[in-house]
Amino acid sequence: MSFEFFISMRYLRARRKQIFVSIITFISIAGIFLGVAALIIVLAVMNGFENDLRNKILGINSHIVLMQYSGMFGEHEKVMHEVAQIDGVIASTPFIYSQAMVKSGGRTSGVILRGMSTKTAFTVINLGRMQEGNIEYLSEKNRPNLKLSGELSKLPGIVVGRELAKNMGMYLFEPVYVISPHGVATPMGLIPKMKKFIVVGIFDSGFYEYDSTLAYIELKDCQDFLGMGDHVSGLEIKVNNIYKADVIAKAMERKLGFPFWARNWMEMNKNLFSALRLEKRVMFIILSLIVLVAAFNIISTLIMVVMEKNKDIAILKSMGATSQSIMKIFIFQGVIIGAVGTLLGCIAGLSVALNLEKISVSIENLFGFKILPGDVYYLSQLPSQVNYFDVLIIIIGTMLLSFLSTIYPSRRASRLDPAEALRYE
Repeated sequence: MSFEFFISMRYLRARRKQIFVSIITFISIAGIFLGVAALIIVLAVMNGFENDLRNKILGINSHIVLMQYSGMFGEHEKVMHEVAQIDGVIASTPFIYSQAMVKSGGRTSGVILRGMSTKTAFTVINLGRMQEGNIEYLSEKNRPNLKLSGELSKLPGIVVGRELAKNMGMYLFEPVYVISPHGVATPMGLIPKMKKFIVVGIFDSGFYEYDSTLAYIELKDCQDFLGMGDHVSGLEIKVNNIYKADVIAKAMERKLGFPFWARNWMEMNKNLFSALRLEKRVMFIILSLIVLVAAFNIISTLIMVVMEKNKDIAILKSMGATSQSIMKIFIFQGVIIGAVGTLLGCIAGLSVALNLEKISVSIENLFGFKILPGDVYYLSQLPSQVNYFDVLIIIIGTMLLSFLSTIYPSRRASRLDPAEALRYE
């Protein structure tokens, strides 16, 4: 152990006449501790939000959507075969997208009606957890063991989200009416087209916006209901690398040519993820101010120690200590304060961030309120994902601030003239 490090450790120990300096030292450590812990926890929550949103969005939605400028297109099986030959494409499935209304009892609600192929859809999308029923029941041939009454067994199936079912009072294996906004031309004028469906499943994606607005029916049933024949709205495509979806989409457009166009998940959700990244940067800057304030406390502490130890510094210089050695004493002191605060902050921050979901559930049960109400926020649970690269940046940044805060006080101490300090002793 060098004598500089030994002396800096001695200066950190409290003496009766240095209690005030020791209190400021403790406040500096506490400030760094709080700043580092807050940064780790908040960035973990932001990473968790982004990851959870991406997983849920890419569960319900595909990586790439292929459509035509003219709207609906036919011969989708031929297009699927061509798309499958493009490098990076894993699977594709046809879909139909339309707005409609659902009527259950005396309640009516607007929904996004999605026609899906039960043969190929699950290679591309994932509706999440089925709360009740089974998605396979959309096809009538998969319902022979349900023992439904004659009329119900012949109705086409529909799968709805949990929130939509709750708001509309829908129950499993009960009939509902789907109303098309396009309508049917009659001698009495244009009247809405209405068809009876049976609820064969209720899904829970964990995403309130989807659970309250989406309704899925079999592709053939959707084509018959909307009078589309063999046409579909487009293809949903899954790729092997979600971060190369834009490149694969452009390759798809080049191969298929006009009038086809492709949009990837990054384009469709650009504003949402851009806002999340901006918010993450802003939160990092704001919370870094806590560490910056703690660094100013380190400067104050060292300046007061230098003023207190004028005589000690003069004696050390008289005994042969160099200016560099005097600087090292106070640099070590400031860095030790920063290191202790950073270590404690990392331990506390990681402990909370890695167990945040359990802690949030405990707080909700204890105080009887919901931290993230599903009808207000995109998510219903508080997610957390620790990015250890972020933790490394926080540690390096905090230690760098702690080091920089020692430069002025240590330079002032190293320039002390022993003769002036000891003149009146």
